[in-house]
Amino acid sequence: MPETLSDSPRFGHADLSNCERELIHLAGSVQPHGMLLVLCVQSLVVEQATANVAGFLGVSLDDVLQRPLGALGGDCAQQVARLVASADLSTPEPLQCALRDGRADATLRFEGTLHSAAGGTLILELEPAPPTAGQLPTAAIAHDVLMRSVAAAMQRFSAAASLGTLADAAAQCVHDLTGYDRVMVYKFDPDGHGQIIAESRDPRLESLLGHHYPASDIPQRARELYLRARVRMLVDVNYEPVPLVPTRSPVDGQELDMSLCQLRSMSPLHLQYLKNMGVTATLVISLVREGRLWGLIAAHHYSPRHLRFEVRASCELLAEVIATRIAAIENYAHAQVAILVQRLEQRLIEATSVEGDWRLALFRNPRTLLQPLEATGAALFHDGEVLSSGEVPSTPELRALMQWIDAGNHPMPFACSCIAQANPAFASLTPTASGVLSVRLSATRPDYLVWFRKEQLQTVTWAGDPNKPTLGDSPLELSPRRSFAAWSEIVRGTALPWTGAEVVLARAIGSALVDIILQVHAVRLLIAEHQLVGIRSVVDCSRGPVAIADAGGRLLHANPAFHELLGGAERAIDAVGDFAQRFDAGSGVRESLLALVATREPFRREGMLSRPAGAALPVSVRAEVVPASNGSLLGFVLTLADLSDSHRAADARRQLEQKLVPAEQQSDDVIRAILTNASLAAMDISDGPTGPAMAPMLGELEESTQRAQVLYEQIRRLDRDA
Repeated sequence: MPETLSDSPRFGHADLSNCERELIHLAGSVQPHGMLLVLCVQSLVVEQATANVAGFLGVSLDDVLQRPLGALGGDCAQQVARLVASADLSTPEPLQCALRDGRADATLRFEGTLHSAAGGTLILELEPAPPTAGQLPTAAIAHDVLMRSVAAAMQRFSAAASLGTLADAAAQCVHDLTGYDRVMVYKFDPDGHGQIIAESRDPRLESLLGHHYPASDIPQRARELYLRARVRMLVDVNYEPVPLVPTRSPVDGQELDMSLCQLRSMSPLHLQYLKNMGVTATLVISLVREGRLWGLIAAHHYSPRHLRFEVRASCELLAEVIATRIAAIENYAHAQVAILVQRLEQRLIEATSVEGDWRLALFRNPRTLLQPLEATGAALFHDGEVLSSGEVPSTPELRALMQWIDAGNHPMPFACSCIAQANPAFASLTPTASGVLSVRLSATRPDYLVWFRKEQLQTVTWAGDPNKPTLGDSPLELSPRRSFAAWSEIVRGTALPWTGAEVVLARAIGSALVDIILQVHAVRLLIAEHQLVGIRSVVDCSRGPVAIADAGGRLLHANPAFHELLGGAERAIDAVGDFAQRFDAGSGVRESLLALVATREPFRREGMLSRPAGAALPVSVRAEVVPASNGSLLGFVLTLADLSDSHRAADARRQLEQKLVPAEQQSDDVIRAILTNASLAAMDISDGPTGPAMAPMLGELEESTQRAQVLYEQIRRLDRDA
């Protein structure tokens, strides 16, 4: 049944058995270094306020609640009204303002944010600017120094060619910028577990680099808030929460949704977690990739520490730039995969034309097949035969494994690092095939290419024993970990996990083999008419549009994908000449097709294909000439590809380039760094394989770049208004 609020523990009432469902966004209190006001959007009357208003303004709560914001003096009401009229307040908008000091004839300066909430209300969060003397240890960073540091960090990120180099740069730059004792870059794996992949720390501290943390350390609700509020600061883990008064809205009786509040109190479980680590202050910055939480930059300090809003906004700006660089680096790895697969495909096609069997060429050099995936063995199941290379189980064991994979309806590629866990019946395979990665080569037959990794003792360092009991009798004693001494777990019966890039490479190799198999069967269709029925099913089941013509240009066969691409024919296409008329004149496709029978010249062309209904499609046409053994001509193979995705990606790239003013034309170092990073990221993304995902990736890059520029403009505006 779906989860409801009644199923979830209220804020501060969770234990480790139900902390995943704790209503942390309904905290009802704030950290004491700032105050929060809930305003009516029409009248700017204060409907709720935190109890520390008196300490900041020298007035009682009764003098604040149910009174217009303007009654508090200063220019705060005017600044709020300006933002209400001009800004999209669905996300926090920064502001600086002044309020009257009720204890003296003076005004107090504040900085903070304003955003809209449900029920026609506004949430105004304010912190003293500068912080009250002697109360908060805040590092002072001059605006021009801060901006030079931000620009230098962006240049360093843009130069990073690998995730490791980028993570190291991110940890070092945030450490230098914020002054926290320890800054870590924390990356999530597909199961939600985290690993510290980079660290910059005070040399007196013990290193946590390489430590793993179980997924349960960050409840799902917390992960959702990390996506919405990209920067979260805890000033002092020992703070006393300041309650919101009244607790519920006097208008609708609802608790305040504090999801986007920077001052929001943190879960007591999380605070206990930090106390057990000896951590006093934290800063957490989200790294978001394709709308998902890719990782975090987590900063720890061992005494109270506060950052001005300008510095926090700069950290969020850097996180946006880091995220675009992550996308570029990961996509560049995919581009390298495409190059590797293309080379493999060329070798196999050449071997097929010379020897007639691509399978022998595939296994002739084991390094070609095993090394790119760091596999210790591989096996091919094709046409009822089994070919293998490297260290693999026996043939009967291989056949049993293939039958289980085929019958299991597993998502493809199928990948696991512990075959005994996936199916205990295969525990005996662990020494040579603990890790299994398979791709399917046919939609109608049990044809597979499978890679193996043998068992490897793997040391995983966790922050505390994830199996250690953690529930105590008192809720105050609850914590995700009682001891944070490094604890090593030896994982037996497990191979090194397959990375995302390796799974992508396996899928690409499988797709290349499927294309090669398709070409082989297309040629056989011309050579052996008596095999027509069996081979036709292979061709028809292919997702690649293909048509076969005889030496006179008469179409012998076209698979369903071919007809689907044409959009359904209002009349039969009997010959290459009929097909040619579907293309626009001048692109070269129509002319090359009409001349194909006479010239017998293979070609590759792109053109616009008209369809009975709907807009014309950009299509690539590849015509291959098939000679007979005696030198005569058997016919032609026409292979089509829909280029709509690549055209959309090209349009997205052009649109992005038009919006990105050349960096060298910018006089501002930070803007120049933002645009340089975006241009490099766009190049790396566009160099990868085209597909439905490329245009959205470029769109995400554009949005992230615009967000970075907006954040920078907010920082500049804060400096001008100060």
